[in-house]
Amino acid sequence: METLTDDQIFKIRRNLSDAGCGVPLIEKFLLLEQNHRREEQYRLLSQHRLSLLEALHQDQYKIDCLDYLVYAMEKEDKESMKSQKK
Repeated sequence: METLTDDQIFKIRRNLSDAGCGVPLIEKFLLLEQNHRREEQYRLLSQHRLSLLEALHQDQYKIDCLDYLVYAMEKEDKESMKSQKK
């Protein structure tokens, strides 16, 4: 492995930041890169990916709850309109 250029470091920092990584994780990743510890870099990225996926699932559940509430309200409104027409 060769030493990273400033441009490469910038791109890595930007990519990790865009992926929601905090400064400590980014610094650890770059330190692992300096020490040629690729497997640990993969592990670090995998852990962060899992945390993002868990957050996504939690947010999806919240969206599902809202969707169900809207569905129930619309159903109630339709039933109310039907009973008013009779």
